[in-house]
Amino acid sequence: MTSTNTNSFSSAVFPLETMDVPGGTETILRGGRHLFPLLPEALAGVRRIGVIGWGPQGRAQARNLRDSLIGTDIRVAVGLRPDSASAADARAHGFTEQNGTLGDWLTVTADSDLVILLIADAALAVHHRELFAVLRPGATIGLSHGFLLGHLRATGGAFPAGHGVIAVCPKGMGDSVRRLYEQGAQVNGAGINSSFAVHADPDGRAVDRALAWSVALGSPYTFRTTLDSEYLSDIVGERAILLGAVHGLVESLHRHYRLTGDDPVTAYERSCENITGPIARTISRHGLRAVREQLDSAGQDAFDRTYTAAYRPARDLIAEIYDEVADGTELRSVILAERRLSIQPMTEIGGSAMWAAGDTVRARRGEGALPVEPFTAGAFIATMMAQVDEFAERGHPWSEIVNESIIEAVDSLLPYMHARDVAYMVDNCSRTARLGARRWGPRFQAAYEQIAFPAAEGEGRPADPKLIDSFAQHPVHEALAVAARLRPSVDISVA
Repeated sequence: MTSTNTNSFSSAVFPLETMDVPGGTETILRGGRHLFPLLPEALAGVRRIGVIGWGPQGRAQARNLRDSLIGTDIRVAVGLRPDSASAADARAHGFTEQNGTLGDWLTVTADSDLVILLIADAALAVHHRELFAVLRPGATIGLSHGFLLGHLRATGGAFPAGHGVIAVCPKGMGDSVRRLYEQGAQVNGAGINSSFAVHADPDGRAVDRALAWSVALGSPYTFRTTLDSEYLSDIVGERAILLGAVHGLVESLHRHYRLTGDDPVTAYERSCENITGPIARTISRHGLRAVREQLDSAGQDAFDRTYTAAYRPARDLIAEIYDEVADGTELRSVILAERRLSIQPMTEIGGSAMWAAGDTVRARRGEGALPVEPFTAGAFIATMMAQVDEFAERGHPWSEIVNESIIEAVDSLLPYMHARDVAYMVDNCSRTARLGARRWGPRFQAAYEQIAFPAAEGEGRPADPKLIDSFAQHPVHEALAVAARLRPSVDISVA
């Protein structure tokens, strides 16, 4: 493994901890509501926070920030484009023109000391100059994604001089950010982990400002990264184990089980239901190795054969995705799609035969515990480990690796997929993620169906003991165990 630790930092306000990870240590901030009284000091010089946008993250972050800052003189306002369809929902949650917490996005930007840009990536690429032009002197720019940095570099642009640029990036979807924050009212520390980055720090206060933002979102633990590293890991993860790969995998598994004789409902249970249910829960509560260890001897053999067969095809695809994110190809595809989609919206992907069985499967939950399907588990965990290894080889810190590859999947996205289905999740995520999943999901599906599954079931093709031993001894287990001790003591509620 070549993972590096680049997140050592200090704070003048918050008590920090050192976390042991494979090959070194990382500095982290353990969150919790007991830190809320420190927020005004950490946000010194900030009297107004402008949240620009009301998508899933904007909706969650504006509400969490507002609620965490009650009793202080720091006001949170939401800025929306003229005639935004989101204005009514923002008003319904207490952001109104009358109380000065809702307004035109340029006006709110101009009046804010910390401007958090949470509009869609492609829209931000088009409109960032307008927003930068009205920033008040010394205002800090906040991001929850590194997409804009990639766009600026690709187009020869830059962030405006004299302004701090920070990022706080929750490792979960917006609904998770809000729901776990609400649960935190009863269980201190419940929330979604976040990374933070400091890209520009003209006044020397950027670290504490970013940490305060993360604490106010309810993050149980915050680790440092860079805007470059966050952008790469986030965009790759969306196209791989978080969305694209899992969609391609469940489609290919469902077809596989149907071809071997299963009825549609049983095939759904052995594919989608298995990944989003018992496999995800086992990883979340007990770690990756526990999935294999809880199988009998025959189950472990099936797991090993499928893991061996799926790892290399998945790793090759994830390396290809990483290269295309790094060189700007994926960024350009999102920008180009914005022009097309302004004329014709994306179609939904949930039209294949497997999704018709979802309602029946969800209706009969509780009739008996669904066992882990070894063939499914081997393919899923091989893909997850392929992403872990690719990120480690590219030098990402361990906190980022386990959060972007494992924790975000099993503690945020897969529970939502379990409540609805994978296709629903893909069709209702951010446009950037949705485009990536639609582009790469079929590539993963083809790799499983044409390469991995035939190899796993081929005569005379035993598991590779070296690959299985590498999985058993992998340093990610140590890193995940350390991070898991900081996870919320509650599961996300999904209405």
